[in-house]
Amino acid sequence: SLAMNPIQRPEMYIIGAQPVCSQLPGLSPGQRKLCQLYQEHMVFIGEGARSAIKECQYQFRQRRWNCSTVDNTSVFGRVMKIGSRETAFTYAVSAAGVVNAISRACREGELSSCGCSRTARPKDLPRDWLWGGCGDNVEYGYRFAKEFVDAKEREKNYVRGSEEQARMLMNLQNNEAGRRAVYKLADVACKCHGVSGSCSLKTCWLQLADFRKVGDLLKEKYDSAAAMRISRKGKLELVNNRFNMPTQEDLVYVDPSPDYCLRNETTGSLGTQGRLCNKTSEGMDGCELMCCGRGYDQFKSVQVERCHCKFHWCCYVKCKKCTE
Repeated sequence: SLAMNPIQRPEMYIIGAQPVCSQLPGLSPGQRKLCQLYQEHMVFIGEGARSAIKECQYQFRQRRWNCSTVDNTSVFGRVMKIGSRETAFTYAVSAAGVVNAISRACREGELSSCGCSRTARPKDLPRDWLWGGCGDNVEYGYRFAKEFVDAKEREKNYVRGSEEQARMLMNLQNNEAGRRAVYKLADVACKCHGVSGSCSLKTCWLQLADFRKVGDLLKEKYDSAAAMRISRKGKLELVNNRFNMPTQEDLVYVDPSPDYCLRNETTGSLGTQGRLCNKTSEGMDGCELMCCGRGYDQFKSVQVERCHCKFHWCCYVKCKKCTE
């Protein structure tokens, strides 16, 4: 809800502005309490969610399911009701988006409860380099995201060994994998100091990786996600014991994915009718797989672009027109 309806007036988030928290749809009671305690964080949770949606749409742009939905009430709609690989990815990337946005907001001084990163100096940093630039506070971002995002799952009380408990444990696992992806990819960044640009001295700090790298890592985890089921003891176990047990950095799912070929209101699939496909590709973006064997239409388009541009002294650029 924060991603779809961004807070237009951040100044509403003042101490005691409880009505704002009660008006946000989709928050659980625990998340509503955290909203009241950390109202200034909500704008950045919304930013994180929006960046997660954009990343999801980029990563799945050439897949049958392209991170879109037939349900306008939420971003991912009914697709999220199925405990599939796609749902696993959306939970992970959403949790990662929150860590990313909160960590940056701390560094930029936007939040009163946190500041620059206090990460200890890396042991492998050369001794004559300074450690102390203002880094992204990924530790705080991780802790807050864990508290806020997981609250929705942790306050549920399901029967041990039930399908509902399996889905809750799946969501918690994927939330953690998303947070760890951001934490794992954060790295040391440095800036040179010295006379005439010489690098005689460096100041270094902790910096978040570009969110695209987080998306790429989570997409790899999606491709190798583990199929799980709930045991009688109320724990997730592998469907196929030949595989290794997933770590906290891996994605898991409990339901098979729909094929997403045809529009289906029940599963939330838009279908692939009308999508562009690549006739020469044998991958998921190829016409055979994208069109699910239904056949496809071909078309040609003519594009005229500026090309062979040259700079003439002084001072204009002359180009030719190329038709493709």
